[in-house]
Amino acid sequence: MPHKCKICSGNSSPAFKATILGKYSIDYFKCPTCGFVQTETPHWLEEAYKNPINYTDTGIMIRNQRFSRIITSLMVLFFDKKWKCLDYAGGYGLFTRIMRDIGFDFYWDDPYTENLTAKGFERVEGVKYDAVTTFESFEHFEDPLTEVKKILQYSNTIIFSTQLIPELTPKPEQWWYYGLEHGQHIALYSKKSFDVMAGKLGMTYYNIDNLHILTTHKMGAMAPLLNFKYAKHLLYAASYLLMPFLRSKTMDDMYALRSRGNRS
Repeated sequence: MPHKCKICSGNSSPAFKATILGKYSIDYFKCPTCGFVQTETPHWLEEAYKNPINYTDTGIMIRNQRFSRIITSLMVLFFDKKWKCLDYAGGYGLFTRIMRDIGFDFYWDDPYTENLTAKGFERVEGVKYDAVTTFESFEHFEDPLTEVKKILQYSNTIIFSTQLIPELTPKPEQWWYYGLEHGQHIALYSKKSFDVMAGKLGMTYYNIDNLHILTTHKMGAMAPLLNFKYAKHLLYAASYLLMPFLRSKTMDDMYALRSRGNRS
């Protein structure tokens, strides 16, 4: 029986079955119009999120390191290095701390994970941010449009990562990103699904491999460069030239925290 696509509202057709968490046989549905793939209603999420950051996420450190360099170049070359930014679903606070160490004004938010490394720089209620970053979260959204609208309460620019599902839908055993062992990945996107999402929200979508931007910000004459096949690699390399000209907040943050006298 078809399911309504949660991106374009078209009819999604059964794509395949898979076993998640080693015991639940579930159905996946693919939208023929926008390419979005979703699971059946995810009744297993309470069990899947006993540990918010799943045990097979071995890329947590290298992902934060690499994206910090790419975002550095994006901020300096396409946005504004003085922007106030929020890392949404920020996990242990690694990305927020790294970006502040580089020299950017980043803050942390995550209701499900303890902030271990960016204490004192949590999201402030009612504050609007110039940009939101959120890495490896979109594939966890049960209702993507609703979740994105929540993020838009904080900023009209969202920079995020998620793997795009190949055009020829992989079988369950052919693609690691289904995350069958942990059961947390319930929404998988194509470029077309993000184009449709952007249209519904009145935003512009840019794709940089597994990094994506949804924004109402005018990106300027350099924006077409983001569509270049190797843009992500060039942004990463450019960070080595840009970082020496940025002023780290590491010591300033320490003095600020000392002055607050917050030992929690």
